[in-house]
Amino acid sequence: MGESNAMAARKAFFVTGTDTEVGKTLVSSALLTAANQLGKTTVGMKPVAAGCESVDGQWRNEDALALMASASLELPYEQVNPVALPAAIAPHLAAAQAGRRLSLDRLTGFCQAIMMQRADLTVIEGAGGWRVPLNEREMLSGLASRMQLPVILVVGIRLGCINHAILTAEAIRRDGLPLAGWVANHLSAPDEVAEQNVQTLTSMMPGPLLGEVPWMEAASVETAAQALSLRALLD
Repeated sequence: MGESNAMAARKAFFVTGTDTEVGKTLVSSALLTAANQLGKTTVGMKPVAAGCESVDGQWRNEDALALMASASLELPYEQVNPVALPAAIAPHLAAAQAGRRLSLDRLTGFCQAIMMQRADLTVIEGAGGWRVPLNEREMLSGLASRMQLPVILVVGIRLGCINHAILTAEAIRRDGLPLAGWVANHLSAPDEVAEQNVQTLTSMMPGPLLGEVPWMEAASVETAAQALSLRALLD
């Protein structure tokens, strides 16, 4: 019974965004940090990262490094980011430039290995938005579908965000996955329209608002963590 309860307590989520550069890594890191503060064990993963720098002859991505810094369990970089691509472009194009081919089969295997760490909270961060191609037939969204992971959607609060958020939520649910919640991330100093956008989305999104991350000139994971409520995720 104790092992069953422990297994039930473990949570894993796939984090996606309404677009690229909307704060997926900030929110993912903040989720890990907030869970750490509750005494949970945590692991973060970015299966595919396009846009890496060479460090001692190895490709490293700043988003993956941020997840590593926020997770409570220490893992080798190659396990956190098994596919590191140099070019900061769409993953399938970056893979082609590097002479590689992406596939759901391989990415699923990498994710299953991470799940074997049995952390209380596992956060798997996607790349770009929901419909990001891996190859001519497969999308990165298929990884969340194969793993049957509830999805957390990061909404960058700016002009057009209502349409992008609602369409993304519809696509997630059409793929048979629950929207575990969404996070409003202010990308500029808030004004009345930004607050009205958040209010509109709160009334229309098919999942709870997990938090409203304030605009920051210099991003702070700790500040973002304070803005999030994990009760809806971890209960």
